[in-house]
Amino acid sequence: MSTATTRRRRLPTEITPLAHRLAIASLISQIGIIVTGGAVRLTKSGLGCASWPNCMPGTMTPVPESGIHGIIEFGNRTLTFVLVAIAVATIVSVWGARKQHRTIFLLSLGLLAIIPIQAIIGGITVWTHLNPWVVSLHFLASAFLVCMATLLVNRTGLASHPHPGGISGGSVDSTQRMLAWAILVLASLAVIFGTIVTGTGPHAGDAKAPRHDFNPDLVTRIHVVPVYLLVAAALVALLLAYRRKAPALLRHGLVWLVVVILVQGAIGYTQHFTGLPIWLVLCHMLGSALLMVAATNVWDRATALVPTK
Repeated sequence: MSTATTRRRRLPTEITPLAHRLAIASLISQIGIIVTGGAVRLTKSGLGCASWPNCMPGTMTPVPESGIHGIIEFGNRTLTFVLVAIAVATIVSVWGARKQHRTIFLLSLGLLAIIPIQAIIGGITVWTHLNPWVVSLHFLASAFLVCMATLLVNRTGLASHPHPGGISGGSVDSTQRMLAWAILVLASLAVIFGTIVTGTGPHAGDAKAPRHDFNPDLVTRIHVVPVYLLVAAALVALLLAYRRKAPALLRHGLVWLVVVILVQGAIGYTQHFTGLPIWLVLCHMLGSALLMVAATNVWDRATALVPTK
């Protein structure tokens, strides 16, 4: 028997707490790269590495002439390898259970497969000198990875610590499922429109980067429309969840969602009326990632559309 075959047979045939911890690490790292990417833009380091995949022509690493901006941009790029390492470790941890838990295996495989695509979008961002549409796509790709990682956390959590009622934790009525769909769609629209507001604002990542030629007040007003609707949908869903005694997992998810929305809204209004200080903008980017985690979790707990096996 070959050494490789022996090693494969030693891999666990069930989803272990280690796999769940790796899924959590994947989610945290995906959120982290959104925050560090925001730091690159907010410190005007978006072109600190003027080339891709090399940092500078002829070298993978920044040169002294790049200064602190090159170090910041290169540091963000190296985090991609952390994401890859965690994704590979997750796949290895679930490999022996890939037939019994196909959904978990496919989610972990999908996370690894999309990371290089995200890196290429980052390269196009540099090649287009921080075109705001490409920058938006770069952020939205990360937001999608955050949603996938959230689903993986839920699935590995259920598989490693089984509980009655499945991923929902019990029976969920049709109204709650409909509201969950509305919450996910509205949260996504809020984030998408938020990237357009960002592309119109002053923090471009570089002094010479192009910006959207939109009216900042107009795009901000458009951005808050799905936010207001999201607040309404989340509050109605939370009220109904407690009145109708929805499963605890869904109730807890809705409480978390409402808290994230309220804090994110407070940060958004504060940054708007205080001239967009970079530390508040960075907090708002973190809030956007947490919003997608919370909205995806509520949708998942209410609809249970993603298979558990």
